[in-house]
Amino acid sequence: MSYEFEQLGTGFLFTEGPLWHPTGKFLLFSDMPGDHMRRWSAKDGISTFRKPCNMSNGLAYDRQGRLVACEHATSQVTRTESDGRIVPIATHYLGKQLNSPNDVVCRSDGGIYFSDPPYGRATFYGVERPQELPFQGVYRVGPDPKSCQLLIDDFDRPNGLCFSLDETRLFVNDTARKHIRVFDVGATGALTNGRLWAETRGDKPGAPDGMKLDAAGNVYCCGPGGIHVFDPDARLLEIIDVPERTANFAWGGDDYRSLFITASTSLYRTRTKVPGRPVF
Repeated sequence: MSYEFEQLGTGFLFTEGPLWHPTGKFLLFSDMPGDHMRRWSAKDGISTFRKPCNMSNGLAYDRQGRLVACEHATSQVTRTESDGRIVPIATHYLGKQLNSPNDVVCRSDGGIYFSDPPYGRATFYGVERPQELPFQGVYRVGPDPKSCQLLIDDFDRPNGLCFSLDETRLFVNDTARKHIRVFDVGATGALTNGRLWAETRGDKPGAPDGMKLDAAGNVYCCGPGGIHVFDPDARLLEIIDVPERTANFAWGGDDYRSLFITASTSLYRTRTKVPGRPVF
């Protein structure tokens, strides 16, 4: 399939975290180095949503429609309450500050899962400071922000994550190792039986980063050249060749066939045959 790209905005430092609001009909996205969360809509174009934003990266909505954000500058996952208060929901593990929560996904049972590489402790993408934890993990938010549940700790750079359509499996990619792993999700939300699922190969710039499923269960994952599309059996269907190095993407629009792409200095939109899915 050939794709046409519409540049909705450019001149940013590094775009990430696109998230479509299904009833408000707007897109949020982050510019981490600029410490600026922006809003785009067909009516208003691009405007400021939150600045400063603690260098937010991945964004999600929980099942009540509340905004969940991974903050690089604070090493926290936060939730914006209906009254506008921003509260931390994950900050530490065993008394040590998280590395820098990067991407986040919400399950229909209320579980919130996030990846925790150290990118936000480096200059440009975050605030340079020593890492307190000796590993990079994937977590589930618990009842106490200071004691989230560690699920897996053997990643190099865990990044994008998404559930299968029936939510019985969780896909997690590793930017450094350039592959996608899949885990079975147990009754308590724990992850087991981790195994290699697919690799993103190519000689163009790019590596695994944002990752999501479409309505047919195909897995879309950033990689060399743009966005790699795998069928449910891990067969590579195509690579969407994006004009700039791609960090993340999200479906939106009335029919969920508009794919919004955060790619380095710009925000793009293109159209896909298969729609995405509403996030809540």
